[in-house]
Amino acid sequence: MDTILVVNAGSSSLKFEVFSIEGGLHKRLKGQMEGVGTAPHLRVKDGAGAVIADHVFEPGDVADLPAAMRHVGAWLVERHEGRLVAVGHRVVHGGPDYTAPVLIDEKVIADLERYVPLAPLHQPNNLAPIRAILERRPDLPQVACFDTSFHRGHSAVADHYAIPEHFFAEGVRRYGFHGLSYEYVAGRLPEIAPEVAGGRVIVAHLGSGASLCALSAGRSVESTLGFTALDGLPMGTRCGQIDPGVILYLLDQKGMTAHEVQDLLYKDSGLKGLSGVSNDVRALLESTEPSAAFALDHFVYRIGLNAGMLAAALGGLDAFVFTAGIGENSPDMRARISDGLRWFGAALDAQANARGDLLISTPESVVRLYVVPTDEELMIARHTLAISGH
Repeated sequence: MDTILVVNAGSSSLKFEVFSIEGGLHKRLKGQMEGVGTAPHLRVKDGAGAVIADHVFEPGDVADLPAAMRHVGAWLVERHEGRLVAVGHRVVHGGPDYTAPVLIDEKVIADLERYVPLAPLHQPNNLAPIRAILERRPDLPQVACFDTSFHRGHSAVADHYAIPEHFFAEGVRRYGFHGLSYEYVAGRLPEIAPEVAGGRVIVAHLGSGASLCALSAGRSVESTLGFTALDGLPMGTRCGQIDPGVILYLLDQKGMTAHEVQDLLYKDSGLKGLSGVSNDVRALLESTEPSAAFALDHFVYRIGLNAGMLAAALGGLDAFVFTAGIGENSPDMRARISDGLRWFGAALDAQANARGDLLISTPESVVRLYVVPTDEELMIARHTLAISGH
């Protein structure tokens, strides 16, 4: 049995899935090594969802992502049946040159390392397992799948900043992210909601990272994320849209270094910074602290504002789709966000929302509301299968 391994490496976790490729893609394993460097925990399920591994490690045993990759690799070699023929990776930033998935070689890795400053929380971690596998299995095809690719069809008007043109030529432009998630949802809509798939749709990818994407006939025409993954909505620890003058103030008047500002905006802002409680929406919903409620109110408010911006880019709105961790699993947050969409003509069906149905709007709703689970790993597996030639 030939298989494909999909790797999605984050700042403190390593997600992986194994797909068999005979007769189409079939999920065989799904696992995650979380708490890397602090409280490492490996948990793996089989294709039916049954837990087949649950191991806790000492922090020093899994101190970084290469160590996590070694442990995961050792577990796969010991327990996984089948012949691994290719590995697909999520890579957040493809820059101006990489507009589609690509077979990885040393030149590709060197190119992608140039974009580390544009995605400092993600890019180094995306590249670490690529290098680890390349050292151990240089013969094994690896494919990079970019979060920016799906948005590369935007118009020049949408992707420019109002700064001198030579910066755009150098790559300073709006890229958009979460593209693998949006690509998957866009591909699902013709199957599950054909009545809106060809129309004007906003998809809300709401998790620790959060953004909105405007789809016109299934194509991305606008996104709330731009040059980096800091723009748009407030997120778990990231600030979202902010006046550039604030950055100048922090550098000039507060005497902060560029590195300190980077850490503030990427690691200590967003829901975590506003609430002073947590970056996790579940914890904020349970908290009795006024600051926790305020952080959620701010999150919902900014989603409503940005939805209006994307509806303007689309020239109207036919549907709004919730996806990713918060969007798929929190009826409370879906209800709050939907309430802010009433002026579009959106009307939530409370019972359908509580059940987590596919369609959660009422029959009278002018704008349809949907919940569509995303699957970035399956999207990566599809690209890897196509690019690797198996």
